[in-house]
Amino acid sequence: MLKWLKSLFTGPRPAGPTQVVRAFSPGQPTITQGEIRAEQSGWRIDATGNQSIRLFEVENPAVDQCLLAYRAELKTEGLKGRAFLEMWCRLPGRGEFFSKGHQQAVSGTTNWARSEIPFYLKQGQKPDLIKVNLVVEGTGTIWLRNIELLETPVAS
Repeated sequence: MLKWLKSLFTGPRPAGPTQVVRAFSPGQPTITQGEIRAEQSGWRIDATGNQSIRLFEVENPAVDQCLLAYRAELKTEGLKGRAFLEMWCRLPGRGEFFSKGHQQAVSGTTNWARSEIPFYLKQGQKPDLIKVNLVVEGTGTIWLRNIELLETPVAS
């Protein structure tokens, strides 16, 4: 019984090393255009209101039974409101599911800080599309750099 109770409060156990599924560079165009541009070895966003900035999509990533992580570094200047990472996974026949980094939201003026959000995929859950976004609730300037999608295999 103690083992079962413990399992309720622990996450999946890693079964191998973390690997980069995809890394994104400032030379790659983002899906959202206009208020985002390459700058400071990353991207600069001049936010003018509440919006979801669609950054990149990864089609058929060939991941299964793993802990996905969307990682990026963020910096802000005069951000009135907050900004955070958002990841969507589309599972064929099941729909789209998301992970949002509310707990790691940035606001005001900050220096570079790493943010990471997880998404747990059980055995047989193979997304055919992964979307990585930035949600901005307010106005100000946000920079992003070192955007990566990572995979850590987990034990069943």
